[in-house]
Amino acid sequence: MNGAARTTTRDIARAAVRTKLAQVALELFHREGFEKVTVNDLSAAAGVSRSTFLRYFSSKEEAVLGALDAQGDQVADALRSRPADEDDWTALRHALDTLIEPYRQDPASALATTRLILDTPALCARQREKQHNWRPALAQALAERGDSPKPATLALFVRAAAALDCLNIAVDHWTASDGELDLVDLLDEAFAALASR
Repeated sequence: MNGAARTTTRDIARAAVRTKLAQVALELFHREGFEKVTVNDLSAAAGVSRSTFLRYFSSKEEAVLGALDAQGDQVADALRSRPADEDDWTALRHALDTLIEPYRQDPASALATTRLILDTPALCARQREKQHNWRPALAQALAERGDSPKPATLALFVRAAAALDCLNIAVDHWTASDGELDLVDLLDEAFAALASR
């Protein structure tokens, strides 16, 4: 077996452990509350040492929000794959569908996790910070669309930021409705509100 295969296997195993630790953490946070749970509680619930837990997540916040890092790249990739003749705003709207999928697959879990994030100031602030860091990748993905890629402009950064704000407002409304409203409809409505201006 070559080194690349071992690295790939190691990466797969590491991702599986990270996913399992995050699931244990979320279950404990939902049951006990974010503020009451310590890293020691998380490591004990997962059956690992504190140092092992901290090798996978640098903090409690990261155990909840670590998956968001990859989501920015997923949206950017989805944006690049949209049809070249589609306008930027429509492409952004459809690229965000990659983030809505968990809400469709398991609405109860998505609602509980979203509430946990929105009700915990540290998590909410960290989530917004992570999304803020997605803007350059989304603006660059917009710039790369079409036949002649160009540098990301201020206008593309503004579109990316507005799209993320539309997403957050739609999720806020969906959460306030206890998941009764359709998140896709809310996101469409938010995008339409800016498109009609």
